[in-house]
Amino acid sequence: MASSDSAPATATRLVMIKSFHTLIWTFFVGCIIAIPVLAWIGQYVYAAALIAIVSIEVLVILLNDGHCPLTPVAARYTSDRRDNFDIYLPVWLARNNKVIFGTIFVCGVLMTVLFRTMRRG
Repeated sequence: MASSDSAPATATRLVMIKSFHTLIWTFFVGCIIAIPVLAWIGQYVYAAALIAIVSIEVLVILLNDGHCPLTPVAARYTSDRRDNFDIYLPVWLARNNKVIFGTIFVCGVLMTVLFRTMRRG
């Protein structure tokens, strides 16, 4: 934690980081959930676009040792290290986030490929 920051300034920065992180998380979860829906209704181009967007985020997380780049930024402003210290999510969801939404993402990708292939054939 930055020693020159006052406690209110530090708390405000942490709230801003957590809010921004939650907003970004919500965007990507929306993309992930939309992929199988778009595949189901035959909107393969839109599904593919969202797959590409989410794949970039997956690459960013992989390049950051499995963490969002905002996690170390938030860590500068708190000594808390619970699974949700850097985002406004329940602890259980923050802990299982990658498994839950990774599974939905993979299923959405598979659905998109399968449904698109069936449509062609």
